Amino acid sequence: MRQIIQLTKFYPHLYPFFTFLKHYLCPVLKIVQKQLKALLEIHPQAHFLLANSGGVDSMVLFHLLLKTGYPFSVAHCNFGLRGASSDGDENFIIALCQKHQVRVHTKNFTTKTYAKTKGVSIQMAARELRYEWFETLKNQHTYSHLLTAHHLDDQLETFMINVGRGSGLKGLRGIRSKIIVRPILPFSKAIIVDYARANAIEWREDASNASDDYSRNQLRHQVIPQWKAANADLLHNASKTFNHLALAQEALTVVLAQFKQEYFDENKGVTKVSLKAIKALKPLDYYLFTLFSSYGFTHLADLHSLLEAQSGKQLTSASHRLVRDRNHLLLTLRMADEQLAEVEWTPSENLVSPICLSISQEAILSPEHALLDASLLKYPLILRKYNEGDYFYPIGMPGKKKLSKFFKDQKYSMIEKENQWLLCSEGQIVWVIGQRVDARFAASTATENPLIIKCT
Repeated sequence: MRQIIQLTKFYPHLYPFFTFLKHYLCPVLKIVQKQLKALLEIHPQAHFLLANSGGVDSMVLFHLLLKTGYPFSVAHCNFGLRGASSDGDENFIIALCQKHQVRVHTKNFTTKTYAKTKGVSIQMAARELRYEWFETLKNQHTYSHLLTAHHLDDQLETFMINVGRGSGLKGLRGIRSKIIVRPILPFSKAIIVDYARANAIEWREDASNASDDYSRNQLRHQVIPQWKAANADLLHNASKTFNHLALAQEALTVVLAQFKQEYFDENKGVTKVSLKAIKALKPLDYYLFTLFSSYGFTHLADLHSLLEAQSGKQLTSASHRLVRDRNHLLLTLRMADEQLAEVEWTPSENLVSPICLSISQEAILSPEHALLDASLLKYPLILRKYNEGDYFYPIGMPGKKKLSKFFKDQKYSMIEKENQWLLCSEGQIVWVIGQRVDARFAASTATENPLIIKCT
């Protein structure tokens, strides 16, 4: 293939023949058919949704889909950025789909307004708008897969952008997605254009693609052409590199999954991770970042500090909290403010939030059941969390005990203390729920009006 491309430089008058030969040796249709057939074997009722801008890449993919005979519909975004030209693209797609009896969805976006409101670039705004809409269409019409016309040159551009951002291995492997299918990703832009010309496929040119106002276009027009000129095998070698990186990422994903399965112990919303196991990982920086970055913890210095900190030290992200506790790290979702509020409850009806409490008729001796003397309770009962200075009279123990000391004796972690609910009557603790009843309110053989509360 590379030899054919080089020969066209020396024999331009034979270009049509070489183009034909190239497409004979590079069966684009067969590869696309193979990919889609594999999806249909898994999802026999699959109906694809093709994102079609009207450009050469998506028009080639449209042509290929028609050739396969597999069911698909089209989605076209009008971002309103090029006036009449944008409307012309939309009309072109509508007419095309009507001609071939393909269902088409179109949507107009106020892209500039969205970008200004969100404080993002025009490119990012367009991306967010279109993928949000595509997801809506998939859900509304039960489309099985979204198809896009990304190609090998796009892959290389994405790689270079991610290099500039300091991306990790996941970003450097290029364009990957379990949700989006990219059937022509293995092919270069040149092959796609040649295929379009060889098959007389019409397409629309987006004038903004010629502008260097966007970083991707600067790479496309200035950097990558020089790179290709210096290395005739650039795309071929880049493709191999992307495959190597993807395989490396898959291997590491397996290792990380095994580690999480063995050392991430989740119970009641708290994930306990062995410090000893984490510290044994090599290289530690890579594993620290990979294990915890998805929870919002991306600053390696902070993570290293937490490993050596005293119990109680914690890090917070927008969504999670990571706490050092003795020989473990404890990972939890950040608690919403309303979860910390007091809740009134009258045992005449079941409580379902923030925890489940119900009245039971069966007296069972277990921490999940509280056997109380109803005549000693004042309603409504109050459900709350621990306050400094709290104490109670734990049944089966002599005298009064500070709740903090009880927690310590029970080897509570910081998070377990924060998550422990207390059932109270007129400010006095009735039940450390799921743990111990207060002796002052416990039922006895002489109790005339017993109340059995069950925690589930």
